[in-house]
Amino acid sequence: MSIQRHGTTRRYSNSVVHGGTVYLVEVPGNLDADLAAQTENLLASVESLLAEAGSDKSHLLMATIYLADMADYDAMNAVWDAWVPEGCAPTRACVQARLSHAQYRVEVALTAAVIQV
Repeated sequence: MSIQRHGTTRRYSNSVVHGGTVYLVEVPGNLDADLAAQTENLLASVESLLAEAGSDKSHLLMATIYLADMADYDAMNAVWDAWVPEGCAPTRACVQARLSHAQYRVEVALTAAVIQV
């Protein structure tokens, strides 16, 4: 089985596709924003990465959401709930973690199925 990598640098790939599954991790690009804006930014980027890999948000399988502060849980969920299509919620975990950049408020790791045509 082939492995497809998108947006590959020396350190990471934006997404990896193998065996009909897309794997990706995303962080926000708007570091000075509040949690809701960072989550919106991150999820917009996720949509683009999924499309590039041949998937979309209706094909999500699993998500792990990392928050710098669990006090942001409700604000993140408000954005997440509006973004995930009805009936398409993946399995999900949400944990507090020390993120790799001091201004990151949220980070997500996702797996999704490739759209079969």
